[in-house]
Amino acid sequence: MDYKMMIPCIYMNTGKAVTGFGQKTLFGDGDLLKLAREYGNTGADELLVFDFSSNDAEHDEAIGWIKKIVQAAEVPVIGAGNVKRMEDVKKLLYAGCHKAVLNFSKESNVAILEEVSSKFGKEKILVSIFMMSEYENHQELIEEYAGGILCLEGLQEEIRSKTNLPVLLHTNTLGKEEIFQLLKEDRIDGISGRTISQLELDRMELKKECRQQGIRVNTFESPVSWEEFRLNKDGMVPVIVQDYKTDQVLMMAYMNKEAFYTTLETGKMTYWSRSRNELWVKGLTSGHYQYVKSISLDCDNDTLLAKVSQVGAACHTGNKSCFYKELVKKPYDDTNPLRVFQEVYDVIMDRKIHPKEGSYTNYLFDKGIDKILKKVGEECTEIVIAAKNPDKEEIKYEISDFLYHVMVLMAEKGVTWEDITGELARR
Repeated sequence: MDYKMMIPCIYMNTGKAVTGFGQKTLFGDGDLLKLAREYGNTGADELLVFDFSSNDAEHDEAIGWIKKIVQAAEVPVIGAGNVKRMEDVKKLLYAGCHKAVLNFSKESNVAILEEVSSKFGKEKILVSIFMMSEYENHQELIEEYAGGILCLEGLQEEIRSKTNLPVLLHTNTLGKEEIFQLLKEDRIDGISGRTISQLELDRMELKKECRQQGIRVNTFESPVSWEEFRLNKDGMVPVIVQDYKTDQVLMMAYMNKEAFYTTLETGKMTYWSRSRNELWVKGLTSGHYQYVKSISLDCDNDTLLAKVSQVGAACHTGNKSCFYKELVKKPYDDTNPLRVFQEVYDVIMDRKIHPKEGSYTNYLFDKGIDKILKKVGEECTEIVIAAKNPDKEEIKYEISDFLYHVMVLMAEKGVTWEDITGELARR
């Protein structure tokens, strides 16, 4: 691991945050997705989600929530809890979890470790240890087939002295100085639990203190210093801001040296307000924060391009982007693949919600899933036939037909392009 991780936890039972491992409730029944998004935007390196559901029906509902959490968090998610068989691990990983945790207090999980490790890769599997005997009784198995160990506080000294695997420590009571000491240990890869989950804790500030202690953590550090920038006459650089998912240009503002380094330290876009002559944290009053995903410098060192996770609208008018006043436009076909796929999908979804007489799409929806699947299969066969033809035009048309019918299938099953691109990105 190149850096030590801060891993907040969510303890969940069918869509609600609950108590876990003897801790007091931290969140009530708040919005889990909002909570996951906040963690992802405020210094979390990964997110650990425990499913405390009590039966298979609740577990399936929890998997649906975990899928939403994965999308909202914007950081890797580790899935834990209610894992009893291979299928449970598969559900967590297919829901988008970066890793799955096997609780080794359950014999059923001991029995499946080798199998799930061989099928999904050991880097995808963590083993949680609650008692030292759980490790000692299965040490050889764990060392060969697990990608790491999640252990409770009190066990870390014994575990790290015996294992060659990375260790994530789950703790609810440690103070900052104790965290610093643990993170200096080579075998400890990260800290999880209430200590890191507390909403009043500034994880970016904690990471800053870690750096001061000589601990490698994942923060924003620029290889180019402010002194190397070419500044305008006011000692500032313009910043163009884009939505990191869509590349939509959101706004333009200015940074001075203080704003630039405050942005790097906090992870929140911070500018210099020329009208108020003061530092300006975007979203401080409106709640529409911009969380840094990347910042790039242009070839002349005089303009910054920031890609951000935008909360709400970027513009004070309530528009998503400040650039909403169209002045001139020459008609053209937008062939940007992602935008075209999304626009076609949006039309299909609109037909599903607002049926239109004579619409072929509505005909497919009316006939149901069997008809849609039949058409997908037919179009797939047409691609195979067209591929034998040297003329690429034919296969172009057949692939287009196939993709349209696949999008109808996606709409019928509630799968979005973001689900698909997210899965491809994880692969």
